[in-house]
Formats: sequence, structure tokens, C-alpha cells
Amino acid sequence: MAEEAGGGGGGGGGGGAQELEAAERGPGAAYHMFALMEDLLEKLKLLNYEEEALRRHHLRPLPRHYFALPTNPGEQFYMFCTLAAWLITKAGHPFEQPQEYDDPNATISNILSELRSLGRSVDFPPSKLKAGYGEQACYVLDCLAEEALKQTDFSWKRPAYPTEELEEEAITEDDAELTLNKLEEEIEEEETDNEENFIDLNVLKAQTYRSDMNESTKQEEILESTTDAAEWNLEVERVLPQLKVTIRTDNKDWRIHVDQMHQHKDGIESALKETRGYLDKLHNEISRTLEKVNSREKYLNNQLEHLVQEYRTAQAQLSEAKEKYQQGSGGVTERTRTLSEITEVLEKVKQEMEEKGSSMTDGAPLVKIKQALTKLKQETVQMDIRIGVVEHTLLQSKLKEKSNMTRDMHATMIPETTIGAY
Repeated sequence: MAEEAGGGGGGGGGGGAQELEAAERGPGAAYHMFALMEDLLEKLKLLNYEEEALRRHHLRPLPRHYFALPTNPGEQFYMFCTLAAWLITKAGHPFEQPQEYDDPNATISNILSELRSLGRSVDFPPSKLKAGYGEQACYVLDCLAEEALKQTDFSWKRPAYPTEELEEEAITEDDAELTLNKLEEEIEEEETDNEENFIDLNVLKAQTYRSDMNESTKQEEILESTTDAAEWNLEVERVLPQLKVTIRTDNKDWRIHVDQMHQHKDGIESALKETRGYLDKLHNEISRTLEKVNSREKYLNNQLEHLVQEYRTAQAQLSEAKEKYQQGSGGVTERTRTLSEITEVLEKVKQEMEEKGSSMTDGAPLVKIKQALTKLKQETVQMDIRIGVVEHTLLQSKLKEKSNMTRDMHATMIPETTIGAY
């Protein structure tokens, strides 16, 4: 059964037809059987198919997309028939387990008739199931699994979601505003990268605190800077690389996405300005080429009109000749068949004539007849001798009987004469 189903399935042609059907129904139809197969597998697990069906027949558990993809059509068809028979029995309809050498067409017909008896519609040809995989196989097993679940009084319950404690929402801060903690984290990261560039925040805090205290004590004094401006600028240039703070961008931030969209839009517009001229030029050249091709085609049609007419006439004559040839070939075929029949009859007659002629010219029967006559003559002579012997024996018995009778008569006559003398 598995080998016949594998041969009838036809991997290449069947797969192409299914893809064409899926393309006609919609872009998501090609993946419908994968979802259907996953639902079927969950229903089979609810029915405990591994213990009740697979271990009994020494089969392995099904992969996630077993009936959705072609792997081994013969094995898949056997697995399909085994599960279908088990599900039909599970649904309350006794069904005989199919064997390996059973007729696959009869097995499929029995499965579909049971499916119809359960109230399910079947709107596809039975040959779709001979491959052992595909959307139709998943549909049949899914319907049978639903009926088996109904028979076992199974009911779907609402899912119970675990209670989760609400987490406090983190306060989002603007990337441009850097707090002291962020600054400390950035400085620690820079310390791991470059140990020479080191800034001690505690020292900075102490210095700022002292400066604030000094300013508070010297509020009445006049503030006057004693630092040279050139030295201050040199110090600023020296410390500036160490004070640089890098802000790490998050790729999940919507602002980054918006900026990227604007950049791509600007790039597309700038590229479109450059390519529009080339496209317009190419469009004009193609239009001129098409006009030239059309005009040349019209010119050639006008110049070759008489040749086209002659070609059409020749085509018509050729079609008529083909029809006559077909008619003539049909008559020749019929006459050839009649000739073969007559030849067979003639051969039979010749064979019979040869048999009769050989029997007439053969001297063996005449020799047999002569031998039979000689044998009959010998048997006749023997019979005549036997008849003579029998006649002689009969004559002797008659004479002996006659002599006995005369003797008896003489014996009875002598006493009477003697009595009369006395």
C-alpha cells in the first residue's frame, strides 16, 4: 500500500499544483497547512496518540510539520492511514486497521466515507490523499481529531493567566540632559578604555564645595581674576578631550528611526533627480524605437501581403489534403483488418486441406486395414474350429443319450416277455 501510494503521489507535479492553488487563494494560503498541522498535533497530544496509536505500531512521534512537507510519501501515507483508522475508531465508528499491502484507493475511499458519515464535507478528489501529505491530509486528520475529542467529551477551557505585579514605570529622561550618575558611568567606562585619562569626581565635588564656601565668605570682596587668559585657553584645550561626553544612541528609539527615514527620503529625492533625466531619455528612445518597429511592421505587412495570402491558401490546401489522407488511411486500416481476417481463414483452410491430403496419400491406414482383415480371418478360422468341436461334442452327447434311451427301452421290454411265457 505504501509503495503504490508513493508512486501515485508524484512529488514534483503535485507540489506545483498545490503552490498554484495557494497563489490563487491568497498570499497566506501557502502557510495555512502549517498552522493546521500544528493544531492537529496539539489535538493528537490531547488524545494521547503516542501511547495509544504509535507504540502499538512501533512508530516514532510526529515532527511539527510532518504532514505539511513531503519527506517520504510511502511512509507518510502509511502514517496517515494508521492515524485516520485510530481516530475513526476513537470517534465511535469501528474501523479496521489498514495493512501495508492493501489497495490505497479502497483505503482512501473507506476513510472519506467515514468522514462524510460524521457530517464533514469533502470537496477535493481522493487522489489528493495518495501522496500522504498536503493540506487535504491535514484537513482530514484534523476533522477526525475534532470528532474524537467530541466523543471523549473534551471541552476547551479559558486560559488561566498568572497574576503579575505591576512594575513601576521608569522615568524616561531626555538624552540631552546628563545627570551626575550618567556622567560617573561614562567616566568609569572611559577609565576601562584609557587609564591615563582619569577624572576623580570626588575631588571635583570637594573643589566645587570649597570654592562655594570661599565665595560665600568673600562676598563683600571684589572678584578679580589673576589667571592669564592665554594659559587659561591652553588649559582648556588640554582638558577639553577629557571633558568630552559621548551620548550612546539606542537603535530602538523612534527618534533615530525618524532621522533615518528623513535621510533615506533625502537620498531617494536626490537620486531621483539624477535618474529622472536618464529615465526620460530612455523612455523617449524606447518610444521612438517602438514607432520605428510599428512602421517597419506595417511596411513589411504591405509588401508581403500576397505572400501571406499564398501561405494561407497553401495552409487551406494542406488541411484539405490532411483530411483526405486521414479518410484514406481510415479506409486502408479497415481493409487491412479485413485482409488479415481473410488471411487467417485461408490459413485454416490450407491447414485442413494439407491434413486431408496427407491422410489420403499416406499408406499407413491401408496397411492397418489389411492387418485387421488378416487378423479377422485368423479369428474366423479359430471360431470355425471351435464351432466344429462344439458340434461334434453335441453330436456325441446326443448319440450317447440315444443309445442310453434304447438300452433302457430294451431293458423294460425283456421282463414283460418273460412274464408272459410263464
